[in-house]
Amino acid sequence: MTDQIISLPLTCFDSEYTKPKHIPLDMGDVVVFSSRSPAKTTVNEDALAVIPVSDSTLVLVVADGVGGFPAGETASRITIETLVNSIRCINNEETHIRGTILDGIEQANEKILDLKNGSATTVVVTVIQDNILRAYHAGDSTIMLMGNRGKIKYQTVSHSPTGYALESGLIDQSEAMQHEERHLISNFIGSSDMRVEIGPSIKLAQRDTLILASDGLSDNLYDHEIVATSRKGILTRAANKLMAKCKNYMVSPHGDRICHPDDLTFVLFRLRGKKHS
Repeated sequence: MTDQIISLPLTCFDSEYTKPKHIPLDMGDVVVFSSRSPAKTTVNEDALAVIPVSDSTLVLVVADGVGGFPAGETASRITIETLVNSIRCINNEETHIRGTILDGIEQANEKILDLKNGSATTVVVTVIQDNILRAYHAGDSTIMLMGNRGKIKYQTVSHSPTGYALESGLIDQSEAMQHEERHLISNFIGSSDMRVEIGPSIKLAQRDTLILASDGLSDNLYDHEIVATSRKGILTRAANKLMAKCKNYMVSPHGDRICHPDDLTFVLFRLRGKKHS
């Protein structure tokens, strides 16, 4: 039995997946996964959305409710639902997709601020339109685009002290992963001075792999491990390996890294082609 091609938005809130889920689309294949931290019994504060806009346009979203703040799961849900509702109102995608994304994030920020309970979330959004990728983000969740041979073609910079230090070369990835201030972030939805960083337009090659993920991924796997696991082969198999490796490192310290148990959510995407794997 083959998977059914979806045409409506798929959203996941407070999810507890036991394995990644494959979502076939007209323009490509998506695999999603979301589960709570193995170190807690409270809800999974991450959320995600897969939003087909047309045969040639797809929006992917991951929101990570900020731990240590009240009602992180509420903030991430509001952000996803607001973006989905905004995108549903598009009537001319070529003209309005960028503005719709930005307006949706701004509206979510206002709604969360109006709660007046201190809740917050990060967000990463990618729009794939006619095989052109454009990324939007606020916070320390990750977007990574890699080629089949392992080259990282694009990666977001975390809006955090360690993210900026890593980008400037003041620390390396091993130091960043073990840094005592790793979980501090300087930009998020639920802040009066929230800002959205917009990435460049990038043309996707047939075998490129795109990942959106909460920081449960980048806090437990180095970039080269994410690339080596994800860059080629069957997409569901790559997702299973990412899930297993992260879960392992969350519960068992390994020499050069500290355990970072956390909610884990990621979305993988590849264009569909004749030789797609």
